[in-house]
Amino acid sequence: MVIRNAAWPEGTPCWIDLAVDDVDKAITFYTNLFGWTAEPGDPAADGYAICTLNDHVVAGIGPRSDPAQPPLWTTYLAVDDADKIADLITEAGGEVLLDPVDVADHGRMAIGVDPTGATFGVWQAGGRTGAEIVNEPGALVWNEQVSGDLEGAKRFYGTVFGYTYDDLETGPYAMLKIGGMVGGGFGVHGPEAPPRTPAHWRAYVEVADTDAAMHAVAELGGRVLFPPTDTPYGRLASAADDQGAMFFVIQGS
Repeated sequence: MVIRNAAWPEGTPCWIDLAVDDVDKAITFYTNLFGWTAEPGDPAADGYAICTLNDHVVAGIGPRSDPAQPPLWTTYLAVDDADKIADLITEAGGEVLLDPVDVADHGRMAIGVDPTGATFGVWQAGGRTGAEIVNEPGALVWNEQVSGDLEGAKRFYGTVFGYTYDDLETGPYAMLKIGGMVGGGFGVHGPEAPPRTPAHWRAYVEVADTDAAMHAVAELGGRVLFPPTDTPYGRLASAADDQGAMFFVIQGS
């Protein structure tokens, strides 16, 4: 378990949030699944709700701003200067979808899309640093970008965030490194992915029991997309919640 109240190092996946049509329905689903606590979204913040685990901030849930966008979990990368990073995103061949904007006194954010098509957020910490608890059942434990262009993705994020990489012999997969420490991964679509699957960032939440979590997903009205499977890193699965947003869980080995 890691508890952190200081700003995360630049480039670290530091926050996840969900954009859906029905925030209250999503709160019910995830509080039951992961043991989170959340209050109804604040109308002054467009209904955005903060979820906590053991009194530590862990994730956000808010309304979709674009009806054309599917329900989606977004990964945010920590930055020291959101405006500088927004410029680098464009220079490196990406696109800024939401220009840097202050979020009250919590911090400054922007939304970008990389050249492979994966959307991500950036977060410059203010009063809120991002996730305060990770690597614990019910908390964020891993993030990875998956696309059809591994080398292009590595090149973009290396330029913008200064990542270095360790390529796995069992790949195609690369561990991203921040200051010499592993901070996430980059991979390619597997053979099970439907044709024309868009590039995306995946968020993994740790669970105590993957099989029990997938049973709970079904009971709560969600769908199991990839059944529990043993891997060298733990037993993982993917699911869609009751509004269609995809997420991943993993039980540590």
